[in-house]
Amino acid sequence: MEDLCMSSLLKKGAQGEEVLQLQKLLVEHGFPVSLDGIFGIETERAVRAFQSQNLDQHGEPLRVDGQVGPLTWWSLTHPKPVIDRPVAINYQEMPPEEAGGSSIGRAALSAAISELKAGAGEVGGNNQGPWVCKYLAPAGLGPGNPWCASFVSWCFLQAVGGEKEKMPFSYSASARDLLKKFQKKGWAKSPSDRYIPQPGDLVFWWRVKADGWQGHVGLVHQLKYGMLYTIEGNKSPRVQGFSYVFSRMEKLLGFGHVFC
Repeated sequence: MEDLCMSSLLKKGAQGEEVLQLQKLLVEHGFPVSLDGIFGIETERAVRAFQSQNLDQHGEPLRVDGQVGPLTWWSLTHPKPVIDRPVAINYQEMPPEEAGGSSIGRAALSAAISELKAGAGEVGGNNQGPWVCKYLAPAGLGPGNPWCASFVSWCFLQAVGGEKEKMPFSYSASARDLLKKFQKKGWAKSPSDRYIPQPGDLVFWWRVKADGWQGHVGLVHQLKYGMLYTIEGNKSPRVQGFSYVFSRMEKLLGFGHVFC
């Protein structure tokens, strides 16, 4: 596949043979998408997932923007992991106790790891399937809705034995709403606080606009060797582990730590 070349920037809305080649490459690398030659939401999310885990030809982490320019295209045809094997973590194992984290945060992370192991994710289309329904139902929502915040809420629901009234914050399907709840409780940490995230913390990003209403949220697995490892739902079609260069995280709104 290394002889393939790209003549233009590929992004959401693009169609044609180059998009089809892109989709085939994504599938080869374990990011399932429909081979229809249409750069839609499914393909954009798969590109973001790929970018979060790979380097460009200069050895730098790819920019996670869901668009395919020369650097991402090179990485698709010359893939290599962001982290060398001796440093990489196992997302399917709990981080060591010395990594920190509140008891309830670690319990929520354990629930997230169980879902990751089980292969949880979308089935039958964007924001569809029994896993997604399970996360959205306690928020009173059905399939078709974004589910990143519901996934995080569901993990904390499991941490308290499935009793919503015992949750440290109310169940929510909105990342921005969760951030507001944490800010109100004094549990939110902004990027300027230089907070060191711990296992089971929430990590918040903005989408579209920093002061807008759209956002994304995931759970911190651990911070190690300058890399932040997370488990997130709805960034790709499945519950998945992601890694970020901690000092270069983009669109970061901050973190949330449950003090109980």
